[in-house]
Amino acid sequence: MTELEKIAYAKSYIEKLANGINPLTNQAVPDDDLINNVRISRCLFYVSDILRRVVENEGISQPKIKPAKVPFQLDWEARGKFEYSEIPIPISEITRRINELIREENMKKLSYKHIADWLIQAGFLKLVTGDDGKTIRRPTDNGINIGISIEERESSKGPYMVVVYNQAAQEFILDNLDAVIAFIQK
Repeated sequence: MTELEKIAYAKSYIEKLANGINPLTNQAVPDDDLINNVRISRCLFYVSDILRRVVENEGISQPKIKPAKVPFQLDWEARGKFEYSEIPIPISEITRRINELIREENMKKLSYKHIADWLIQAGFLKLVTGDDGKTIRRPTDNGINIGISIEERESSKGPYMVVVYNQAAQEFILDNLDAVIAFIQK
């Protein structure tokens, strides 16, 4: 029997005692028994809960506290490893490729929404209302000039329009990544 199995076994005994049950016979103990004292019972439930956490956390009573994530940052060397696509790709793919370049495990990832919001603020994308009443992003004239366009794609639900970024637009985003980061930190 492993140590964690022993702890789980002890926990079951303590839990039965806390509930006024003799763990050896599975019979209820008399009401006037010491084990049915409210303070004793609460103490046993408390110990049972600690043992439950120890078992759940594989032998540790308190879960490991994850350190706070550091803000997104990407040095120039890592940016130089970005894999540009000759075929226009959506912003989500650009973001995925950027996030693959993160070396530090404890760093926040970049969200495609951060880039899109920066592009809107900088005047390369705009928000418009679609035929279905939903707000969608579309390139402005400035956006079209840097290589942002719209493509029709197919899904199981039928055709849809997606904003895509050619290689020049991808380069523009990487060249302005510091502005995106500054925008995020505001």
